[in-house]
Amino acid sequence: MKRRDLMLALLVVIVWGANFTVIKLGLSGIPPLLLVALRYVFAVFPAIFFVKKPSVRWKYIVIYGIAVGVGQFSCLFYAMDIGMPAGISSIVLQSQAFLTPLFAAILLKESITSSQITGLIIAGIGLCLIGGTIGDSGLSTIPFGAFLLTLLAASFWAISNIILRYAKNDTEAQGEKIDMMGLVVWSSLIPPIPLLGIALLLDSPETLLNSFSNISFISVFSVLYLALCATLLGYGVWSDLIGKYPAAKVAPLSLLVPITGLITSQVVLGERLTKIQWLGGAIIILGLLITNFGFAPIKAIFKSKDV
Repeated sequence: MKRRDLMLALLVVIVWGANFTVIKLGLSGIPPLLLVALRYVFAVFPAIFFVKKPSVRWKYIVIYGIAVGVGQFSCLFYAMDIGMPAGISSIVLQSQAFLTPLFAAILLKESITSSQITGLIIAGIGLCLIGGTIGDSGLSTIPFGAFLLTLLAASFWAISNIILRYAKNDTEAQGEKIDMMGLVVWSSLIPPIPLLGIALLLDSPETLLNSFSNISFISVFSVLYLALCATLLGYGVWSDLIGKYPAAKVAPLSLLVPITGLITSQVVLGERLTKIQWLGGAIIILGLLITNFGFAPIKAIFKSKDV
């Protein structure tokens, strides 16, 4: 990978890792579902006037938009609003990497490897360690409902990956290729209206209007960061890199997102994890490594010690 492209990939990793802290900051002034809706409004306008509609059937654009926008991010934002720490959210959400092969095996009849099964089991142990701290006192308290909602968000993310597989197969059957940036922008048309409807069920119209009338600089920054940086810049650069290089060279860099997420949440929000939570996070990342690379990294570590 060229140095410039590597720097861009690392920039995206930092932007996506900091995304969780920015969500926390935005939730201090804007209700969660309204914050998600605003993210998509500013992600789609005015970008949709400059980005061509992808060669994907509308049904996939609609379903993908619902899975990611209404499913994944509404669950994540609401979970963080009711107490899910930003740093731990960045780790738990990565469980989609284990759920995606599982769903693919069930829905697409794809084979699941022994390393993926092992990674899933190891990650499950890490999640149990983090989940075991629910109800503990201190800064790292995790409400049970918030923890489950974050896992549900990861499940919706995994489902969206399966939808992408269906869309990719369907599009390639027509002799076309998926433009990921176009899919992100055009699918962003879908979430705002259902999100605003759910927001009105959770909060009164007066509460939502007051969040606009008393909007702070931090809230404005959060909305713009989530829409322009985390969504458009992040997915735009990432899809360009995936198009330039083999996925095996680009995808593993996303494993750095939980690390940058943890660092950012500690520096900006002052979050402190318990030793058990650190251990659980490390075990989840180990599971991610095994799921993505098999047992080669572990063998290489032991081999280097024997030398």
